[in-house]
Amino acid sequence: MLEILASTLWLCFAAYAIWYLTSAKHYAPLTPSEAKILWKIHKQNTQCGAEAWREIRRGGNMVGFECECGYKHVQKRLVAANTPVPITHQQTSIYDKLHKP
Repeated sequence: MLEILASTLWLCFAAYAIWYLTSAKHYAPLTPSEAKILWKIHKQNTQCGAEAWREIRRGGNMVGFECECGYKHVQKRLVAANTPVPITHQQTSIYDKLHKP
């Protein structure tokens, strides 16, 4: 009896873990320029005649937009996804490369 209960609990835990890692999502911030580009793509793809859009905000961050035609785009990312690492380009001189501390 105890073995059946333990295996059932492990099965439930595994199902929850799979759901959490693949389906659970949270809002990802979106910059105004990205929203404007996405809105223009929406207008081109659907031949939308709208002239304006409004921001959708969650927790003080812009996470999407709503078109005058009723179309809504909300940017979401998986909870388990890593945050994107910003690419920084550092310029080092030849002297620094040759004389590392």
